[in-house]
Amino acid sequence: MLRTPAPAHFAPVKVRRALREYAFSNRRNDPDNPLPAEVQTILDWIRRNSPPMSAWEKTENVDKVVVGLSTRLDGAAAAASSVKRNDRIMNLVMSYAIRHDYLKENPLPKGKDRTSPKVADSIDKRRLLNRDLVAKMLDWIGERPRRGRLYRAFFATLYYAGLRPEEAVALRVGDATLPETGWGEFLVHEAQPEVGSQWTDSRKVHEQRWLKGRGEGDTRVVPIRPALVRILREVIKKYHLGEADLLFPGEKGGMLAGSVFRRVWDKARKEVLSEREQKTLTGKRVYDLRHTCLTTWLNRGTPPAQVAEWAGNSVQVLLTTYARCIAGEVDGILKALEDDEDRQPARV
Repeated sequence: MLRTPAPAHFAPVKVRRALREYAFSNRRNDPDNPLPAEVQTILDWIRRNSPPMSAWEKTENVDKVVVGLSTRLDGAAAAASSVKRNDRIMNLVMSYAIRHDYLKENPLPKGKDRTSPKVADSIDKRRLLNRDLVAKMLDWIGERPRRGRLYRAFFATLYYAGLRPEEAVALRVGDATLPETGWGEFLVHEAQPEVGSQWTDSRKVHEQRWLKGRGEGDTRVVPIRPALVRILREVIKKYHLGEADLLFPGEKGGMLAGSVFRRVWDKARKEVLSEREQKTLTGKRVYDLRHTCLTTWLNRGTPPAQVAEWAGNSVQVLLTTYARCIAGEVDGILKALEDDEDRQPARV
Protein backbone atom coordinates (compact mmCIF):
# COMPACT_ATOMS: atom_id res chain seq x y z
CA MET A 1 0.00 0.00 0.00
CA LEU A 2 3.03 2.30 -0.07
CA ARG A 3 3.61 4.71 -2.95
CA THR A 4 7.11 3.36 -3.56
CA PRO A 5 8.97 0.20 -2.46
CA ALA A 6 10.81 0.51 0.82
CA PRO A 7 14.55 1.32 0.55
CA ALA A 8 16.86 -1.68 0.50
CA HIS A 9 18.31 -0.83 3.93
CA PHE A 10 14.82 -1.05 5.51
CA ALA A 11 14.60 -4.77 6.22
CA PRO A 12 10.95 -5.98 6.10
CA VAL A 13 11.22 -7.35 9.62
CA LYS A 14 12.40 -3.98 10.94
CA VAL A 15 9.60 -2.13 9.13
CA ARG A 16 6.99 -4.45 10.58
CA ARG A 17 8.50 -4.14 14.05
CA ALA A 18 8.49 -0.32 13.84
CA LEU A 19 4.80 -0.32 12.90
CA ARG A 20 3.65 -3.02 15.28
CA GLU A 21 5.64 -2.16 18.40
CA TYR A 22 5.73 1.64 18.09
CA ALA A 23 3.32 3.21 15.57
CA PHE A 24 0.36 1.01 16.49
CA SER A 25 0.98 0.70 20.24
CA ASN A 26 1.08 3.03 23.25
CA ARG A 27 4.88 3.28 23.00
CA ARG A 28 4.57 6.15 20.53
CA ASN A 29 3.25 8.39 23.33
CA ASP A 30 5.62 7.25 26.08
CA PRO A 31 7.72 10.28 27.14
CA ASP A 32 10.00 8.09 29.27
CA ASN A 33 10.97 5.91 26.31
CA PRO A 34 11.54 7.98 23.16
CA LEU A 35 11.55 6.18 19.84
CA PRO A 36 14.94 4.81 18.73
CA ALA A 37 16.46 6.84 15.91
CA GLU A 38 16.21 3.95 13.44
CA VAL A 39 12.52 3.44 14.22
CA GLN A 40 11.82 7.18 13.88
CA THR A 41 13.53 7.19 10.46
CA ILE A 42 11.42 4.26 9.26
CA LEU A 43 8.15 5.77 10.51
CA ASP A 44 8.94 9.17 8.97
CA TRP A 45 9.55 7.49 5.60
CA ILE A 46 6.32 5.48 5.87
CA ARG A 47 4.36 8.63 6.72
CA ARG A 48 5.67 10.39 3.61
CA ASN A 49 4.93 7.40 1.37
CA SER A 50 1.52 6.34 2.67
CA PRO A 51 -1.29 6.90 0.14
CA PRO A 52 -4.70 8.40 1.06
CA MET A 53 -7.64 6.13 1.94
CA SER A 54 -8.89 6.49 -1.63
CA ALA A 55 -6.20 3.94 -2.55
CA TRP A 56 -8.63 1.26 -1.30
CA GLU A 57 -10.92 2.07 -4.22
CA LYS A 58 -8.43 0.51 -6.66
CA THR A 59 -8.87 -3.22 -7.17
CA GLU A 60 -5.16 -3.80 -7.78
CA ASN A 61 -4.33 -2.38 -4.35
CA VAL A 62 -6.92 -4.54 -2.63
CA ASP A 63 -5.61 -7.62 -4.45
CA LYS A 64 -2.10 -6.91 -3.19
CA VAL A 65 -3.37 -6.71 0.37
CA VAL A 66 -5.28 -9.97 0.04
CA VAL A 67 -2.12 -11.70 -1.20
CA GLY A 68 -0.15 -10.13 1.64
CA LEU A 69 -2.59 -11.45 4.23
CA SER A 70 -1.89 -14.97 2.97
CA THR A 71 1.89 -14.67 2.73
CA ARG A 72 4.75 -14.67 5.22
CA LEU A 73 7.59 -12.17 5.04
CA ASP A 74 9.83 -14.80 3.42
CA GLY A 75 7.29 -15.29 0.60
CA ALA A 76 6.01 -18.67 1.77
CA ALA A 77 2.29 -19.32 2.27
CA ALA A 78 1.03 -18.47 5.75
CA ALA A 79 -0.68 -21.08 7.93
CA ALA A 80 -4.44 -21.40 7.46
CA SER A 81 -5.09 -20.22 11.03
CA SER A 82 -2.94 -17.11 10.44
CA VAL A 83 -4.78 -16.27 7.22
CA LYS A 84 -8.13 -16.60 8.97
CA ARG A 85 -6.97 -14.38 11.84
CA ASN A 86 -5.54 -11.78 9.43
CA ASP A 87 -8.81 -11.69 7.48
CA ARG A 88 -10.80 -11.18 10.67
CA ILE A 89 -8.54 -8.34 11.83
CA MET A 90 -8.62 -6.57 8.46
CA ASN A 91 -12.41 -6.76 8.33
CA LEU A 92 -12.55 -5.17 11.79
CA VAL A 93 -10.27 -2.40 10.52
CA MET A 94 -12.54 -1.85 7.53
CA SER A 95 -15.60 -1.69 9.78
CA TYR A 96 -13.85 0.96 11.88
CA ALA A 97 -13.01 2.95 8.72
CA ILE A 98 -16.63 2.84 7.55
CA ARG A 99 -18.01 3.94 10.95
CA HIS A 100 -15.68 6.95 10.94
CA ASP A 101 -16.42 7.86 7.29
CA TYR A 102 -12.97 7.03 5.97
CA LEU A 103 -14.58 4.52 3.58
CA LYS A 104 -18.06 4.07 2.16
CA GLU A 105 -17.93 0.26 2.00
CA ASN A 106 -15.67 -2.68 2.79
CA PRO A 107 -13.40 -3.19 -0.26
CA LEU A 108 -12.16 -6.64 0.80
CA PRO A 109 -13.59 -9.59 -1.18
CA LYS A 110 -16.16 -11.79 0.54
CA GLY A 111 -17.79 -15.16 0.04
CA LYS A 112 -16.83 -16.89 -3.20
CA ASP A 113 -14.62 -13.95 -4.16
CA ARG A 114 -12.31 -14.70 -1.20
CA THR A 115 -11.07 -18.27 -0.95
CA SER A 116 -9.35 -18.73 2.41
CA PRO A 117 -7.70 -22.02 3.37
CA LYS A 118 -9.79 -24.35 5.51
CA VAL A 119 -8.95 -24.32 9.22
CA ALA A 120 -9.50 -27.52 11.19
CA ASP A 121 -11.90 -27.02 14.10
CA SER A 122 -10.88 -30.20 15.92
CA ILE A 123 -7.80 -30.70 18.04
CA ASP A 124 -5.11 -32.84 16.45
CA LYS A 125 -5.05 -36.07 18.44
CA ARG A 126 -1.26 -36.19 18.15
CA ARG A 127 -0.99 -33.25 20.58
CA LEU A 128 -2.40 -35.23 23.51
CA LEU A 129 -0.15 -36.72 26.19
CA ASN A 130 -0.53 -40.09 27.88
CA ARG A 131 -0.68 -40.40 31.64
CA ASP A 132 2.79 -41.92 32.11
CA LEU A 133 4.44 -39.20 30.03
CA VAL A 134 2.74 -36.42 32.00
CA ALA A 135 3.79 -38.07 35.28
CA LYS A 136 7.43 -38.18 34.16
CA MET A 137 7.38 -34.55 33.06
CA LEU A 138 5.74 -33.34 36.26
CA ASP A 139 8.25 -35.31 38.33
CA TRP A 140 11.17 -33.81 36.40
CA ILE A 141 9.78 -30.28 36.83
CA GLY A 142 9.11 -30.84 40.53
CA GLU A 143 12.74 -31.81 41.13
CA ARG A 144 14.10 -28.51 39.76
CA PRO A 145 15.78 -26.37 42.44
CA ARG A 146 14.08 -23.36 44.01
CA ARG A 147 10.71 -23.15 42.23
CA GLY A 148 10.28 -26.59 40.72
CA ARG A 149 7.40 -27.59 42.98
CA LEU A 150 5.48 -24.41 42.18
CA TYR A 151 5.84 -24.99 38.43
CA ARG A 152 4.81 -28.61 38.88
CA ALA A 153 1.66 -27.46 40.69
CA PHE A 154 0.89 -24.99 37.89
CA PHE A 155 1.16 -27.60 35.13
CA ALA A 156 -0.70 -30.17 37.25
CA THR A 157 -3.58 -27.67 37.55
CA LEU A 158 -3.86 -27.45 33.77
CA TYR A 159 -3.67 -31.24 33.41
CA TYR A 160 -5.99 -32.30 36.25
CA ALA A 161 -8.44 -29.36 36.36
CA GLY A 162 -8.43 -28.30 32.70
CA LEU A 163 -7.90 -24.60 33.37
CA ARG A 164 -6.63 -22.27 30.68
CA PRO A 165 -3.13 -20.89 31.46
CA GLU A 166 -4.49 -17.34 31.73
CA GLU A 167 -7.02 -18.57 34.31
CA ALA A 168 -4.44 -20.50 36.33
CA VAL A 169 -2.03 -17.56 36.65
CA ALA A 170 -4.89 -15.41 38.01
CA LEU A 171 -5.84 -17.83 40.80
CA ARG A 172 -5.51 -16.65 44.40
CA VAL A 173 -5.04 -19.02 47.31
CA GLY A 174 -8.52 -18.04 48.53
CA ASP A 175 -10.02 -19.21 45.23
CA ALA A 176 -9.16 -22.83 46.08
CA THR A 177 -10.96 -24.98 48.66
CA LEU A 178 -8.38 -27.56 49.72
CA PRO A 179 -9.61 -29.98 52.42
CA GLU A 180 -7.15 -32.28 54.20
CA THR A 181 -8.82 -35.27 52.56
CA GLY A 182 -11.04 -35.78 49.53
CA TRP A 183 -11.89 -33.51 46.62
CA GLY A 184 -11.51 -29.74 46.60
CA GLU A 185 -12.70 -27.08 44.16
CA PHE A 186 -11.59 -23.94 42.37
CA LEU A 187 -13.83 -20.90 42.09
CA VAL A 188 -12.65 -19.50 38.76
CA HIS A 189 -13.71 -15.89 38.19
CA GLU A 190 -10.90 -14.11 36.38
CA ALA A 191 -8.43 -14.47 33.52
CA GLN A 192 -5.14 -12.64 33.04
CA PRO A 193 -4.01 -13.20 29.44
CA GLU A 194 -0.51 -12.04 28.60
CA VAL A 195 -1.02 -9.20 26.13
CA GLY A 196 2.18 -7.15 26.38
CA SER A 197 2.78 -3.86 28.15
CA GLN A 198 2.66 -1.89 24.90
CA TRP A 199 -0.95 -2.99 24.29
CA THR A 200 -2.59 -2.45 27.70
CA ASP A 201 -3.93 0.81 29.11
CA SER A 202 -2.27 0.00 32.44
CA ARG A 203 1.07 -0.66 30.69
CA LYS A 204 1.22 -4.02 32.48
CA VAL A 205 2.09 -7.25 30.68
CA HIS A 206 -1.16 -8.98 31.70
CA GLU A 207 -4.68 -7.65 31.16
CA GLN A 208 -7.46 -8.44 33.62
CA ARG A 209 -10.53 -9.91 31.93
CA TRP A 210 -13.66 -11.84 32.79
CA LEU A 211 -13.90 -15.52 31.94
CA LYS A 212 -13.84 -16.37 28.25
CA GLY A 213 -17.29 -16.77 26.73
CA ARG A 214 -19.09 -15.73 29.93
CA GLY A 215 -20.87 -12.65 31.16
CA GLU A 216 -19.27 -9.92 33.24
CA GLY A 217 -18.72 -11.10 36.80
CA ASP A 218 -19.66 -14.71 36.00
CA THR A 219 -17.82 -17.57 37.74
CA ARG A 220 -17.50 -21.33 37.44
CA VAL A 221 -16.64 -24.11 39.86
CA VAL A 222 -14.06 -26.74 38.89
CA PRO A 223 -13.38 -29.88 40.97
CA ILE A 224 -9.86 -30.54 42.27
CA ARG A 225 -8.95 -34.21 42.53
CA PRO A 226 -7.30 -35.32 45.83
CA ALA A 227 -3.85 -35.76 44.22
CA LEU A 228 -3.87 -32.14 43.06
CA VAL A 229 -5.22 -30.95 46.41
CA ARG A 230 -2.15 -32.45 48.09
CA ILE A 231 0.21 -30.81 45.57
CA LEU A 232 -1.40 -27.39 46.08
CA ARG A 233 -1.39 -27.64 49.89
CA GLU A 234 2.31 -28.49 49.73
CA VAL A 235 3.04 -25.43 47.55
CA ILE A 236 1.08 -23.07 49.81
CA LYS A 237 3.01 -24.33 52.84
CA LYS A 238 6.44 -24.29 51.18
CA TYR A 239 6.15 -20.75 49.78
CA HIS A 240 4.25 -19.32 52.78
CA LEU A 241 1.31 -18.11 50.69
CA GLY A 242 -1.61 -16.25 52.27
CA GLU A 243 -5.28 -16.20 51.25
CA ALA A 244 -4.89 -13.08 49.10
CA ASP A 245 -1.64 -14.21 47.45
CA LEU A 246 -1.40 -15.56 43.93
CA LEU A 247 -1.45 -19.34 43.99
CA PHE A 248 1.34 -19.43 41.38
CA PRO A 249 3.35 -16.22 41.90
CA GLY A 250 6.14 -15.16 39.59
CA GLU A 251 9.77 -14.91 40.61
CA LYS A 252 9.30 -11.44 42.12
CA GLY A 253 5.83 -12.04 43.50
CA GLY A 254 3.87 -10.74 40.51
CA MET A 255 1.99 -12.62 37.82
CA LEU A 256 3.69 -15.75 36.51
CA ALA A 257 4.99 -14.86 33.04
CA GLY A 258 4.10 -16.97 30.03
CA SER A 259 7.68 -16.80 28.78
CA VAL A 260 8.79 -18.40 32.06
CA PHE A 261 6.37 -21.32 32.24
CA ARG A 262 6.73 -22.01 28.49
CA ARG A 263 10.50 -22.19 28.93
CA VAL A 264 10.13 -24.61 31.85
CA TRP A 265 7.75 -26.80 29.82
CA ASP A 266 10.05 -26.80 26.79
CA LYS A 267 12.98 -27.92 28.96
CA ALA A 268 10.92 -30.72 30.51
CA ARG A 269 9.79 -31.86 27.09
CA LYS A 270 13.38 -31.93 25.87
CA GLU A 271 14.59 -33.88 28.90
CA VAL A 272 11.77 -36.44 29.13
CA LEU A 273 10.71 -37.09 25.53
CA SER A 274 12.81 -39.14 23.15
CA GLU A 275 14.37 -37.45 20.12
CA ARG A 276 11.65 -38.90 17.92
CA GLU A 277 8.88 -37.70 20.26
CA GLN A 278 10.38 -34.20 20.43
CA LYS A 279 9.86 -33.87 16.67
CA THR A 280 6.16 -34.70 16.98
CA LEU A 281 3.23 -32.55 18.17
CA THR A 282 2.98 -34.44 21.48
CA GLY A 283 2.61 -31.85 24.24
CA LYS A 284 4.29 -29.20 22.10
CA ARG A 285 2.26 -26.41 23.69
CA VAL A 286 1.44 -25.87 27.36
CA TYR A 287 -2.22 -25.59 26.31
CA ASP A 288 -2.08 -29.26 25.27
CA LEU A 289 -2.34 -30.15 28.97
CA ARG A 290 -5.84 -28.65 29.03
CA HIS A 291 -6.72 -30.46 25.81
CA THR A 292 -5.57 -33.74 27.35
CA CYS A 293 -7.63 -33.12 30.50
CA LEU A 294 -10.87 -32.38 28.65
CA THR A 295 -10.37 -35.36 26.34
CA THR A 296 -9.79 -37.61 29.36
CA TRP A 297 -13.00 -36.41 31.02
CA LEU A 298 -14.99 -37.12 27.86
CA ASN A 299 -13.41 -40.53 27.30
CA ARG A 300 -14.15 -41.52 30.90
CA GLY A 301 -17.85 -41.07 30.18
CA THR A 302 -18.39 -37.69 31.86
CA PRO A 303 -21.49 -36.08 30.30
CA PRO A 304 -20.47 -33.41 27.75
CA ALA A 305 -22.68 -30.82 29.49
CA GLN A 306 -20.74 -31.35 32.73
CA VAL A 307 -17.36 -31.18 30.98
CA ALA A 308 -18.44 -27.99 29.21
CA GLU A 309 -19.43 -26.47 32.56
CA TRP A 310 -16.10 -27.32 34.18
CA ALA A 311 -14.10 -26.24 31.12
CA GLY A 312 -15.94 -22.98 30.47
CA ASN A 313 -17.02 -23.96 26.94
CA SER A 314 -20.37 -24.45 25.28
CA VAL A 315 -21.31 -28.06 24.57
CA GLN A 316 -21.24 -27.34 20.85
CA VAL A 317 -17.70 -25.93 20.94
CA LEU A 318 -16.56 -28.76 23.21
CA LEU A 319 -17.81 -31.53 20.92
CA THR A 320 -16.59 -29.77 17.78
CA THR A 321 -13.13 -29.23 19.23
CA TYR A 322 -12.64 -32.72 20.66
CA ALA A 323 -14.69 -34.82 18.23
CA ARG A 324 -11.64 -36.60 16.84
CA CYS A 325 -10.24 -37.38 20.29
CA ILE A 326 -13.25 -39.17 21.79
CA ALA A 327 -12.37 -42.85 21.43
CA GLY A 328 -14.62 -44.61 23.91
CA GLU A 329 -17.68 -45.07 21.69
CA VAL A 330 -15.83 -46.28 18.59
CA ASP A 331 -14.93 -49.70 20.01
CA GLY A 332 -18.55 -50.29 21.00
CA ILE A 333 -19.81 -49.30 17.58
CA LEU A 334 -17.33 -51.58 15.81
CA LYS A 335 -18.22 -54.47 18.14
CA ALA A 336 -21.93 -53.99 17.43
CA LEU A 337 -21.26 -54.00 13.69
CA GLU A 338 -19.18 -57.15 14.05
CA ASP A 339 -21.93 -58.89 16.04
CA ASP A 340 -24.49 -57.83 13.46
CA GLU A 341 -22.33 -59.28 10.69
CA ASP A 342 -21.99 -62.59 12.55
CA ARG A 343 -25.78 -62.89 12.73
CA GLN A 344 -26.19 -62.46 8.99
CA PRO A 345 -26.80 -65.72 7.07
CA ALA A 346 -23.82 -66.93 5.10
CA ARG A 347 -24.09 -66.56 1.37
CA VAL A 348 -22.79 -69.09 -1.15
